[in-house]
Amino acid sequence: MENKGYIHVYTGNGKGKTTAAFGLAIRVLCAGGSVFIGQFVKNMKYNETKI
Repeated sequence: MENKGYIHVYTGNGKGKTTAAFGLAIRVLCAGGSVFIGQFVKNMKYNETKI
């Protein structure tokens, strides 16, 4: 049986994109799945990078 993956892309101005992505990632991990997060970051500091 072939496992299928999903790609979620969050874009747009304003806040909430990273929070939504990490929330979904935690749900997948708790369900036994695997997660890869790729984030394009400019010169700003984000608290999420500590995770």
